Amino acid sequence: MTINELNRLAKDRVPFLFISDFLAQNIKVIPLNELYLHDIDFCIDENYKYKKHSEFFEKESTDFNSYKEKFENIIQEIKSGNTYLLNLTAPTEVKSDLSLKEIYLLANAHYKLRYKDKFVCFSPEKFIQIKDNKINAYPMKGTIDASLVDAKQKILKNEKEMAEHIMVVDLLRNDLSIVANNVKVQKFRYVQEIDSGEKKLLQVSSHISGDIGDDWRENLGNILNSLLPAGSISGTPKKSTLEIIKKTEAYDRGYFSGIFGIFDGESFDSGVMIRFVQKTKNGYIYKSGGGITLDSDASDEYSELLDKIYLP
Repeated sequence: MTINELNRLAKDRVPFLFISDFLAQNIKVIPLNELYLHDIDFCIDENYKYKKHSEFFEKESTDFNSYKEKFENIIQEIKSGNTYLLNLTAPTEVKSDLSLKEIYLLANAHYKLRYKDKFVCFSPEKFIQIKDNKINAYPMKGTIDASLVDAKQKILKNEKEMAEHIMVVDLLRNDLSIVANNVKVQKFRYVQEIDSGEKKLLQVSSHISGDIGDDWRENLGNILNSLLPAGSISGTPKKSTLEIIKKTEAYDRGYFSGIFGIFDGESFDSGVMIRFVQKTKNGYIYKSGGGITLDSDASDEYSELLDKIYLP
């Protein structure tokens, strides 16, 4: 699917499902009237009602020493000025008796996607939303266990988390400025509660918006091409950071941390594919991670990586 074909579908108001891998090298665009031909489920619902369940993933812990070595490499790259913020991720083996279909049906999330018998994601994070000629982004950076005393105050006052969030907001603001005018931070660092099943988490987000013009549909492919990969799960500056990710992570993210979205004929809504379970010949792996800055601590980041492994 080429950029021009994407532009044509949107211009002709043809509703479609859009799926992109992390590096925007493998893109699927499926008209919704042809979706029945594919083994795919999706759901986008900001107002979903939480349904409690007792299922969870049994984690086979990622080796901390291996993670720490990668973490320290990132810190050296930061000190060398090659990156300022990098989202370091890793795959963790998990066990579950559930099928991908069952995981998809049980998960509580704003954005859910099951792609054949290959992967499922259940993400709380928007990528971009375009509606009424406005483009909106909602970067999420900063997570804390909600049960901690004064958790909200702690996450908002944490200098490391503040610096990381500011960098992501600045990156997304600059990205949106490529495709929109009058880009503004509408709301800075607000806190949302996320139920992860085992525990409740507090997640810090911001809202950025800009004017996209009334011809955005015929340029939707160009817009997506300009914004991918998503800044919140890559880093800044984006080009050099992507090179560092490639040589440091030493595994293929694939569709993890890519995006998926729906064009309904009028508006476009999309989410970042985090909270991601992939099926392999040896079982399930769960891909997760977090942002690394100069002030990051390896043990804390490792704990956050594991905390993000859950079935909400």
